[in-house]
Amino acid sequence: MTGYQETLTDPSYHRQVVVQTAPHIGNTGVNGEDDESGRIWVAGYVVRDPARIGSNWRATGGLRERLAAEGVVGISGVDTRALTRHLRERGAMRVGVSTVETDPAALRERVLASPEMVGADLSAEVTTPERYTVPADGEHRYTVAALDLGIKRNVPRRLAARGVTTHVLPATSTVDDLLGVGADAVFLSPGPGDPATADRAVGLAREVMRRRVPLFGICFGSQILGRALGFGTYKLRYGHRGINQPVLDRATGKVEVTSHNHGFAVDAPLDQVVDTDFGKVEVSHVCLNDDVVEGLRALDVPAFTVQYHPEAAAGTHDADYLFDRFVELVDRA
Repeated sequence: MTGYQETLTDPSYHRQVVVQTAPHIGNTGVNGEDDESGRIWVAGYVVRDPARIGSNWRATGGLRERLAAEGVVGISGVDTRALTRHLRERGAMRVGVSTVETDPAALRERVLASPEMVGADLSAEVTTPERYTVPADGEHRYTVAALDLGIKRNVPRRLAARGVTTHVLPATSTVDDLLGVGADAVFLSPGPGDPATADRAVGLAREVMRRRVPLFGICFGSQILGRALGFGTYKLRYGHRGINQPVLDRATGKVEVTSHNHGFAVDAPLDQVVDTDFGKVEVSHVCLNDDVVEGLRALDVPAFTVQYHPEAAAGTHDADYLFDRFVELVDRA
């Protein structure tokens, strides 16, 4: 019943319409604390049964009013579970939800004329316009420079809980900008769009690895780091969405219940160590539903990635240990 506020404010959903498979949405209203960014990013919202009354001691307003205030169109009364099955069979597709275009044929033409996600370069539309800092909780241990490609607030929160001060920098930053904050490590954030368009960020990641600065990438950042290591990326048929996705951590043999939101993946061989420009690299995590690569680990430079969301709010939290793994990587470096 919760988590919809975090979804709506996740920059990775920029220019996308979100369908909520859970039938009841809005039960706990909205509040001023759970946003993952400064605004709602979804282009449209599809639910089955919106709550008529939100009820929670933390609520400061209702979902309907929040959507209206930010000009986000929604539609209800839709069998969203049937729609989810349709998308899983036919693949993700373009869509329109309108309160002004009443002619279905005309709306369909507008939808078909809209750009696809393949080839979409969206980082510049979601990144921070200027640098800001999230200080460590308690004793300061390390400094991380985070390249904002669509970062969520819970990333620097999880780092702060481990004594890390995070400087969040715009997507246009140079390697000197990143290291100029005194960074002990660099983080490549999640975000929207096609990783094949992110040549600037790929070059940045390669330069960070040349300098042997510890590097961690999540989701879009994972795809960028994958490209920097020499692998290709491709668009998934319908992507991995929502919670309860099983991922195997090959280092421990444990299966994590994880939260996902990505439509692209890294094309790397699952069962062999690959020689790259930066030494040997292996697949560290794999999705047990479809064998999609969910993480990479470089063996000769301090760098690793995961394709899913260890920072997930409201959950799941099985993968939170990856922030500990990042801090340990800095310890060793």
